Amino acid sequence: MPYQIDFTSSANKELVKLRKSIQPKQFKRIEDTVEALAADPHPPGVETTDYLRVRTGDYRIVYLVEEDVLTVLIIRIGHRKEVYRRMWKGPRHRIHPPG
Repeated sequence: MPYQIDFTSSANKELVKLRKSIQPKQFKRIEDTVEALAADPHPPGVETTDYLRVRTGDYRIVYLVEEDVLTVLIIRIGHRKEVYRRMWKGPRHRIHPPG
């Protein structure tokens, strides 16, 4: 059964900005990776800490998997140099990992 994909408001804004600022081919690759997470939220090569992250070129998709409701929550999408900045600072960016 496929998982539902949800985005935090900040991840949604980042996705809109990326659409305007990167090559269409790169953006399509990011979209395809997000869609693939619906079928398999734990693909080979996924890195795990308190959250999951998957690489797609120079970009990273940071997410959590909610197994009980079959949902993948996309937390951040961005360039590898910037995606982890401000991730745990402030109430708007604070994500509480399960456990």
